[in-house]
Amino acid sequence: MIASLTALISPAMSILEKAIPDRDLREKLSHELAVIADKQMTAQIEVNKVEAQGNWFQSSWRPATAWVCVLGFTVNFLISPLAAPFGVVVPQVDTTVMLPILMAMLGLAGARSYEKVKGISS
Repeated sequence: MIASLTALISPAMSILEKAIPDRDLREKLSHELAVIADKQMTAQIEVNKVEAQGNWFQSSWRPATAWVCVLGFTVNFLISPLAAPFGVVVPQVDTTVMLPILMAMLGLAGARSYEKVKGISS
């Protein structure tokens, strides 16, 4: 958090150094900028906390998407082949749309698991 605060303040400080020759006034303005940036970052953290709690729909879209993909693959690779010998034609699901979505979801889950194992994120 301190690093991002410094990254925000540094460009403003270089402008203040060029525009304001009085060192005391420059330090006062720099402090005020740091306080404003800190308040903004704290407010953003609070917004992030509220958004992370979410509602049922926000927390359920990934599992629902995964289940739709699983059901599509079940139809294509289990139900349809088992029904074909009995003369029942089960329409195939278009996996060219589902596969990239499922692979992306699995890839992100794998990356998240890797971060957890390495202790990169909480």
